[in-house]
Amino acid sequence: MAMTFMMAGSSAAAQHKKTIVTIVKVSGIPWFQRMEEGVKAFGESSSGVSTSQVGPTEAAAAPQLKLIEEVVARKVDAIAIVPTDPAAIEEVARRAMQSGIVVVTHEADNQKNTMADIEAFDNAAFGASLNERMAECMGHAGKWTSFVGTRGSRTHVQWTDGGAANARKHAGMLLVEALNESSDDADKAYEKAREILKKHPDIKGFQGSASSDVIGIGRAVEEAGLQGKTCVYGTGLPSRTARLLESGAVKGIGFWDPKNAGLAMNRVAKLLLDKKPITDGMDLGVPGYNKVIVKKGAGGGLLIIGKADVIADKSTYKSYPF
Repeated sequence: MAMTFMMAGSSAAAQHKKTIVTIVKVSGIPWFQRMEEGVKAFGESSSGVSTSQVGPTEAAAAPQLKLIEEVVARKVDAIAIVPTDPAAIEEVARRAMQSGIVVVTHEADNQKNTMADIEAFDNAAFGASLNERMAECMGHAGKWTSFVGTRGSRTHVQWTDGGAANARKHAGMLLVEALNESSDDADKAYEKAREILKKHPDIKGFQGSASSDVIGIGRAVEEAGLQGKTCVYGTGLPSRTARLLESGAVKGIGFWDPKNAGLAMNRVAKLLLDKKPITDGMDLGVPGYNKVIVKKGAGGGLLIIGKADVIADKSTYKSYPF
């Protein structure tokens, strides 16, 4: 299968250096700091483009939308967005494309106004895989709960939905207090986890989605002395969760390398700027995106799916130095 999305009204003859701006959910947290490494690396290794990354100071739809509007007003050549809430950016993304700006998204396979959305893997399967490891740790029985950065975060909800579908295979598992919002903030995840532990002292499992969720949850579990009784799994970075993995407060983490996601987004943006085809099975030249699935997305653009997921525990996390 071969699909090509060409940008209408672009100036192929323009000789100026093309600008690609990556706009993330929130600035200053390790996940997106790692992504910025990929954004910078692409700009340094690719001729004819200038790359940069920006993000709001809080993980919320409104400040991200304002930032996207500011970037679009600068008339950049391409934007690569990791939406806090895909629905909230549909209109500005539509206007950006109408004005000739290439729009690429990540973690938003329901985005209609995008020329290409890049997913690191099948999201439902990723959530189910995390949940199954949590279920095994729990002995396939007991109360468990789920966390998301925000309920508007497409991938976070897909992961927790995939987890819930997996848990239903085990009659002894009971989901309580589902979809707790942490705003991608470890302190908020910690406070919410403390509340849940107080309300459900017999809870046995936590599945987190934001990269900071397991940090806050693990801290609450550790303070309660429940490392051997509570199973915490979720998205996280090896470097940030190392101590909690070692203590047993967090049992396992799932992730993809944000650096490679940043590289992949910018690579796709440049392919679109250069009007080059993006085909099913192609190699983007980025680890985890070497044989991508390419199909039609929600709004007629491309949906590009890699195989970049990793799930690690105390015995394996050191293999991933980030």
